[in-house]
Amino acid sequence: MPFNTDTIVPADAAERRAIKPVVVYPNGTLPMPDVEKLRNARADMQKIDEIIVPPREGGSFTVPKGHFFRIVSVEGPQVGDLNLWNAADLSERFFSGKTRALHATHVSVGDRLWSSLPHLRPMATITDDTLAWYGWDEDGGGIHDVIGTRCDPYTNKLLSGGDYHHCCHSNLTRALGGAKGMSFGEAEPHVHDVLNVFMCTGFTRDTHQYFMKASPVRPGDYIEFFAEIDLLGALSACPGGDCSATHSSDTANCYPLKVEIFRPNVALLEDWPFPERNAYRNAE
Repeated sequence: MPFNTDTIVPADAAERRAIKPVVVYPNGTLPMPDVEKLRNARADMQKIDEIIVPPREGGSFTVPKGHFFRIVSVEGPQVGDLNLWNAADLSERFFSGKTRALHATHVSVGDRLWSSLPHLRPMATITDDTLAWYGWDEDGGGIHDVIGTRCDPYTNKLLSGGDYHHCCHSNLTRALGGAKGMSFGEAEPHVHDVLNVFMCTGFTRDTHQYFMKASPVRPGDYIEFFAEIDLLGALSACPGGDCSATHSSDTANCYPLKVEIFRPNVALLEDWPFPERNAYRNAE
């Protein structure tokens, strides 16, 4: 939105702008997970299940506490939108905003996906990421963002006037409904802001608008997580494909995604500090 050009600029405007920023949650504030211990436990892990999420569709999966799961590119460059819930309680779900505040706009190895209030605990820890090499590009783009929401038919209707039924919001809703035996209307309120897996995004330097660009993901790339609690997941293979040009349509080339579930060497995780629900209690 353009600034109001009639606004009176105060005499100390430059001084106010020059105030140094303060990182809200500095590095070192959070206890760091023992990623090396997790890597040792996964050294001889065995795959116990997998699902294929078709292009422009969604799929659901469950991951027992203490197991690993991977989201894998299998045929071509494709981004995915991920939702996570406590498998026993849908009111506890992934909180992208708090994850962004605690870590950064984009996440990778050692970062955790946090759950909604009042639970606020790690749901999953990222243990491997074959795109960690990407870092930040010259446009300010990074991979695996927690700043976007999810493409949805309501915004599409608002902007284009058209009806499109395979937006990630719709795909996730159908996936959750199928997993829990719920109607679309019953499942929809539980769908939430996502981790944009493999998506390359940032903010433009001039207008500070959210942008997307072609994902660098290629077949064989994956991001891996450790389940800190029993998880129910839903994944949408975004209709934008690699999100290099468009979404919410059938225009882009789209490919499937695979989710793999692994059982680790549980003996190596006997003393792992699985998180309890947040200890704060409301003082009414």
